[in-house]
Amino acid sequence: MSTDAQAIESWWRTSIIDMSPGKIAFRGRPIESLIGTIGFAEMIWLMTRSELPTKGQAALLEAALVAGVDHGPQAPSIAAARMAATCGLGLNNVMATGVNMLGDVHGGAGEQCAELYLMVSERLANGEDLEAAVQAGLSDWRARYGKIVSGFGHRFHKPVDPRAPRLMTLVREAAQDGEVSGIFADIGEAVQKEIGRARGVEIAMNIDGATAVIFSELGFPPPLSRGLFCLSRSVGVLSHGWEQMQQGGRNKGPMPPKFLPKYEGERI
Repeated sequence: MSTDAQAIESWWRTSIIDMSPGKIAFRGRPIESLIGTIGFAEMIWLMTRSELPTKGQAALLEAALVAGVDHGPQAPSIAAARMAATCGLGLNNVMATGVNMLGDVHGGAGEQCAELYLMVSERLANGEDLEAAVQAGLSDWRARYGKIVSGFGHRFHKPVDPRAPRLMTLVREAAQDGEVSGIFADIGEAVQKEIGRARGVEIAMNIDGATAVIFSELGFPPPLSRGLFCLSRSVGVLSHGWEQMQQGGRNKGPMPPKFLPKYEGERI
C-alpha cells in the first residue's frame, strides 16, 4: 500500500465500527448478530463502552433513560422544539433545536452532579469517612460551580421529585443483586442529607441527582452523563415536535401575541 493510501486510511481512526462492502461490525460484533438479540440500551453500552452489559446493568441504564425522556413544554428543550416546528422546520431540525438547548443549566446538571459524586468517591478511596468526604466534596464543588448544587431541589416537584425515589429503589435492588456496588447511592443520599442539614430544610434529590447515581454506579464518566441525558430527552423532543406539527400553528413564540415583553428602555 502506498504512503498516500495509508495516510488516507489513517485520516479517521476508529475502534467502533469495521465497515466495508457487505460487512458491518460494531466493536467486532457483526451487525446481523446484534439485530433482534440485544436492546437499544445494550447497544448504547456496547457503542460507548466496547462491551455488552449484563442484563441487570442494561435494565438499570434503561430505567435512567426512560425517566428523563420529557418534562413538558415549560422545559426549554421542549419549548424550543415546539417553536421550531411552528417555524416550518423539518423534524430533524426541530430535534436539533431542542437538543441544542441542553447546556450547563438545562441538561448539564447530571454531568455536574456526577462530578460531585466522583469527587466524594475519590476522598472515600483515600480513607475519609462518608460525612467528611461529602462535606469536603461539596465545598470543592461549590468553589467551581457556585452555591446551587446540581441534582438536588426542583422548581416544580416539592418536596419529592417522583422519578428519583423509584430510580434509587432500582439502584438498591441492583446492588443487592451484585450488579453495582451501591457506593454512589450512598454518596447521593449523603449529599442530599448534608444539603438539607446545612439549609435547615429537607431537599429533594431530583432526576439529575438520581440518574447521576445510576450512570456513576454503571461506570460512565461524568461527561457521558450529559450525552446519555441528551439521548433520553431527544425522545421527548421528537414527540413534542411531531405533536406540534400535527396541531399546526405558525410562528408561535414563547408566549401568546396579546402578551408582550416588558420594555425597560428609554421612552422619547
